[in-house]
Amino acid sequence: MGKKVIVGVLVLALVMCFGVMAMAMSFDHEDEDWGRDQREEEWEGHKGHRHWFLLQRSRLLLRTEAGEMRVVRSVGRRMVSRHINVGFLSMKPDSLFIPQYLDSSVVLFVHTGQANVGLVHRHELGERQLKAGDLYRIPAGSTFYLQNVGEGQRLELILSIDTSDSLRMGTLENFFIGGGNYPKSVLAGFDSEILRSAFNVSSSELRQVLTRQQEGPIISLNNSQSPSNLWTKFLSMKEQDRLQELKKMVDFPQEQEQTQTWSWRKLLNSMFGTIENEKRKQNHHEHSQEAYNLYERRPDFKNNYGSSLAVDESDYSPLQNSGIGVYLVNLNAGSMLAPHVNPTATEYGVVLRGSGSLQIVFPNGTLAMKAKLKPGRVFWVPRYFPFVQVASNNEKLEIFGFTTSAQPNRPQFLAGSSSVLEALRGPELAAAFGVSEERLNRFVNAQREAVILPYNADRHHETHGIPMADW
Repeated sequence: MGKKVIVGVLVLALVMCFGVMAMAMSFDHEDEDWGRDQREEEWEGHKGHRHWFLLQRSRLLLRTEAGEMRVVRSVGRRMVSRHINVGFLSMKPDSLFIPQYLDSSVVLFVHTGQANVGLVHRHELGERQLKAGDLYRIPAGSTFYLQNVGEGQRLELILSIDTSDSLRMGTLENFFIGGGNYPKSVLAGFDSEILRSAFNVSSSELRQVLTRQQEGPIISLNNSQSPSNLWTKFLSMKEQDRLQELKKMVDFPQEQEQTQTWSWRKLLNSMFGTIENEKRKQNHHEHSQEAYNLYERRPDFKNNYGSSLAVDESDYSPLQNSGIGVYLVNLNAGSMLAPHVNPTATEYGVVLRGSGSLQIVFPNGTLAMKAKLKPGRVFWVPRYFPFVQVASNNEKLEIFGFTTSAQPNRPQFLAGSSSVLEALRGPELAAAFGVSEERLNRFVNAQREAVILPYNADRHHETHGIPMADW
């Protein structure tokens, strides 16, 4: 009797397991069913999120009296295989973003101002002067610093932040080499006995270095009473004099200077390596990574209505390691970048100046979003999604951005004399639209311009679909 009960229970359990498996299989099958009806329901569901393609999740990463850094996080994880966070770094004149390294690779673009960037590469400190329009890559884990050297001018940087190797998915972490009470140097986490032995200094000397800084990650260099005055003195030297000073600090410390320079001598020697020979007198450019200036580059396309250019790994080799591309679009007032599709990459854009509008279309042919564009607005367009950018009638529109591929991105235009409709023109396309070839030819031939087209808002005043997003 007992055995029968046990057998019955086992059979019931097997039946229940089979039923659960069947339901799971059925659920998975339904979830993967990409029939027309389900797709339409899915895109219809996104219509309630009119701002979905405008990146508005801004996080203030740090702020001091000398500057701030904020990050706009990417969205759409199910639709994008690789995400880019967009950062904004603003620094007042004569300020310094103290030495640090990041858990994410960064490609920076100098929007306005001038900067001096120091980057440790293969145990050598290389420096590079950056100006408006420059691109520069900082690899994850590489120690660097940034100084605003523009006289009386604020430094504004736009950053592409690749968090694929970050400690916490989707976030950026700063590891400060320099620091004190605020921010904490990573050195401060070790026991004092370890640090005393590592730097061969006393406890009092250790405290003098690791507890003085309290201005934050971005410090002003023009305050003589500030603990940052050592940085001021060092950075104000000419480049070769700075190299000589480093050599003197390491190899020939003088007794009367020891209390002031020991920290430089020990820390710089530890972080950047011993200065062993006169080769260090050579220009730091030999050890620095090249920059690439967008404003000095000839546009890939230009006509009476605007211009556009794209930079990939063939133009600027450091992009190959980042796996991203860069673009710059300038639209004259009353013009538009023709409706097009990016077949190889997702696009992230930042409006630098001017105003206009953006429209993005779902795969099912419905309007996903229509939004006004203004300076500082950040947006993203998934790979394959058709979209168009339009400049207002009274001012130019300039957009800078990143793409998720370092390979050449060749957009497919859906209108204009170089469009895919022009290439496909024939009986097959006419049949697809249900019109005669003659009517199709008149339709396609009506626009003689390519890529960047004239747009007359007064002529095309009718609007349909989703209302304009303006928040």
